[in-house]
Amino acid sequence: MSDAPDTNSQANTMWGGRFAAGPDAIMEAINASIGYDQRLAPQDIEGSRAHAAMLARQGILTDKDAEVIREGLLTVLSEIEAGSFNFSTALEDIHMNVEARLKEIVGEPAGRLHTARSRNDQVATDFRLWVRDQCDAVMEGLLALQNALLDQAEAGADWVMPGFTHLQTAQPVTWGHHMMAYVEMFGRDRSRFAGARARMNESPLGAAALAGTSFPIDREATAAALGFDRPMANSLDAVSDRDFALEFLSSATICAMHLSRMAEELVIWSSAQFRFVSLSDRFSTGSSIMPQKKNPDAAELIRAKIGRILGANVALLTVMKGLPLAYSKDMQEDKEQVFDAADNLMLALAAMTGMVGDMTANRESLEAAASSGFSTATDLADWLVRELNMPFRDAHHVTGTLVGMAEAKQCDLPDLSLEDMQSVHAEITDAVYGVLGVHNSVASRTSYGGTAPVQVLAQIERWREQLS
Repeated sequence: MSDAPDTNSQANTMWGGRFAAGPDAIMEAINASIGYDQRLAPQDIEGSRAHAAMLARQGILTDKDAEVIREGLLTVLSEIEAGSFNFSTALEDIHMNVEARLKEIVGEPAGRLHTARSRNDQVATDFRLWVRDQCDAVMEGLLALQNALLDQAEAGADWVMPGFTHLQTAQPVTWGHHMMAYVEMFGRDRSRFAGARARMNESPLGAAALAGTSFPIDREATAAALGFDRPMANSLDAVSDRDFALEFLSSATICAMHLSRMAEELVIWSSAQFRFVSLSDRFSTGSSIMPQKKNPDAAELIRAKIGRILGANVALLTVMKGLPLAYSKDMQEDKEQVFDAADNLMLALAAMTGMVGDMTANRESLEAAASSGFSTATDLADWLVRELNMPFRDAHHVTGTLVGMAEAKQCDLPDLSLEDMQSVHAEITDAVYGVLGVHNSVASRTSYGGTAPVQVLAQIERWREQLS
């Protein structure tokens, strides 16, 4: 006969006398969440320790029982961290697993821990604490990525490269300017996670099942003990709300989209046709059949992460959209997609940070590409407006005619002779050649936020100060 506890009996004990028979295997499988919510163990135990301490201060528990409970919970946590804890699906979730093990360790006082709370406010607190921790982790990951981008920007603040619209050569920009665009994008991501964190930093603990409790609890004390700014003001909202998880997923989706856009550029830039960058071997793979290949697999996988993170966002929105107040079992489906999205976002951030830190920009290829594709056509049009007082629409037409001429001659704009240019507009002088070089072009873009190296260096300095 086995010494192992009867898990169905345990489950029935936890439920009380209302349920005489244990659930069958199908009900147990669909009802249990311990397979994934065991990740909430540290938060569950932290919340329970704060709750027990508050109950003792309020005279609801004896100091002795509270201390026994708090020490017993640390023992449970150490077993979980050591990998020796036996998780039971019959006990459904992390809360009942922890409480059952606590009872085995400390006996009768364990049954007093759940005074003045419900699993509804307990899970809402645990999950909120976990998501808050993830916001902090993502913000740290974004900070590391921004610093890697700043290093790249500073190294190539005056390196010219083509700027694109529609993936067609548009105007010359600087490598530093392009890198700083992503610093700005990921800065907005950090602010979104910071804003979400600030809004979620209210404690549901003490809301109980949905209506609060008749016990004289101190919700301000437990909120402070858990690092929350305040308790949530409405008990129905406290157990019903999953906005914090949705905000995390929404912010994660936008961040993953930004990572995907940058990953796409790295895939293009590292191709043999572009050769703008070389990715390190650490973030590339070879081909099983083509020995010349160096594939940007890390970038491609980052590009794909948006699919599952966006999917998680849509999934949770769909779960929540039709739920009445307060708690419904549907809300058990709130965690797996958040866990998965958080894991994959952190992995994508780490991989992108590594790639950006390791990659080498090919200055010669960047400059050669910047000088092709009539990239200084806008500079020519601007010169016609500025020097010849020509209306911009007329200047646009003249420039377009000159571009057509250069195409026919299979050369670039600076290669046209002055005689060629004057055949289109007689007042053009040889001073025009001063604006047709790509270095002159980028140096002239000195407006705030422009691509001129002086502006790029100013933005780098601003961000260095902001992130320090």
